[in-house]
Amino acid sequence: MPRVTEHDNELRAAWAEVVATARRTAAEGLVVGTSGNVSARVGDLVVITPSSVRYEDLGPDDLLAVDLDGVTRAGRLRPSSELPLHLAVYRATDARAIVHTHAPHATAVSTLVEELPPVHYICGALGGIIRVASYATYGSPELAEAALTALRDRTGCLLRNHGTVVYADTLATAYDNSAQLEWMCRVWLAAAAVGTPSLLPPEEIALAGEMLRAGGQPKT
Repeated sequence: MPRVTEHDNELRAAWAEVVATARRTAAEGLVVGTSGNVSARVGDLVVITPSSVRYEDLGPDDLLAVDLDGVTRAGRLRPSSELPLHLAVYRATDARAIVHTHAPHATAVSTLVEELPPVHYICGALGGIIRVASYATYGSPELAEAALTALRDRTGCLLRNHGTVVYADTLATAYDNSAQLEWMCRVWLAAAAVGTPSLLPPEEIALAGEMLRAGGQPKT
């Protein structure tokens, strides 16, 4: 297997963060077992979790990196089955990190609606009302295409009958926004179970998005 020497230190640092983030998704209930996947971009390479390996079993020597065509450039393990989804997002956006989960409340919501009703302003952090991507078989080019459609002008979406995908400029932000997306889905399900939730208008979501991007302060 070819080994990458250029950017080696960056790749190892990214791998450590990818593994730590993947373990966090499991510890905090966003995935079960080996489901979900995490990646980070380093130059023209993508460090990504492998397929069917428990996150707690991954160590420094398991580093796995592919190029933007999906060719393995470092490592011996098989990349996640959702590699086509990750690569499509990296090629189409300025993403530096991606978190894909099977979060239970978000997955439940993905079976019910075309968009997550805007019950909270935090959806502005992901660009606006969260769309649900059309269903397609996991790991398929069709799923990647559906996700890109739902991600237009957004940094996160739901995947119908599947889960969530969120990208950002750092893994910390991608993880935090994934957790916020799951929380919003939980809030909507709880409210809708007992009544009709009030929803925020588009202009309020846009304002909240501006404030969140500016560190909590409106632009002047």
